[in-house]
Amino acid sequence: MGAKSRKELITDVEGVLNALLAGKLTVGQAKRKLAALNIKRIGDLARLDVERIHRVGIPEVVLAEGKNPETVAKAAVALASTSGYSLVTRASKEHLKLIQKELRKDFEVEHNSKARTVVVRKKGHRFPTRGKIGVLAAGTADVPVAEEAAVSAEVMGCEVLKAYDVGVAGIHRLFEPLKHMVEQGVAAIVVVAGMEGTLPSLVSSLVDVPVIGVPTSIGYGVGLKGIGALMTMLQTCSPKIAVVNIDNGFGGGVFAASIAKQSKKK
Repeated sequence: MGAKSRKELITDVEGVLNALLAGKLTVGQAKRKLAALNIKRIGDLARLDVERIHRVGIPEVVLAEGKNPETVAKAAVALASTSGYSLVTRASKEHLKLIQKELRKDFEVEHNSKARTVVVRKKGHRFPTRGKIGVLAAGTADVPVAEEAAVSAEVMGCEVLKAYDVGVAGIHRLFEPLKHMVEQGVAAIVVVAGMEGTLPSLVSSLVDVPVIGVPTSIGYGVGLKGIGALMTMLQTCSPKIAVVNIDNGFGGGVFAASIAKQSKKK
């Protein structure tokens, strides 16, 4: 960061503080404006929004796919140093190796090989309790995306109830775990499905909580790597369904956790 950039940043902070002293801003407004300036810079490649969790309720997450492992490792550790934890998605073995190499003794790593996620956190750090959600996967091939959704919700403080291989090819397998989720009071259910993507519509017709459909790229030719499942979910006649992009387990998990967080407040 050059001298001019440093001067502009200082001026912005001083402006916020002066406006607070002059009574032009409330304490809450000043905190939000200062939080927006709290950006950690990692070399010349990454800018971490370390206060995102406090500003919008969703944590900063490091997407590792397509990125230099060294940059990802430094970003993950820097974010965990500030926030107490960090989540890395789409992580390869090389990403994991360098993250472990970068860690200090007071940090620990949780690697979910199915989800391809890495959670870095300070020892003793606990995620806040923010409600309960369900995660369903239609087939075993959909489990990696479902696991990404589950991990994403867990770092936002949700308890996650999971049931896999409960798709329409053997629909009798769905009812018992779905009944359990409803009895446990889940605030939302993430439903992950490939092929024709029917399961979210079916689940939505049976429960009184929001359903988040996550299409996956699993399926034969006409499925077009998830487009078929996506179209089915978007074209559903069953209400209460929101649909995220193909293979976006992270988005589905965060959306469900946000619903659970608001339900917990009420």
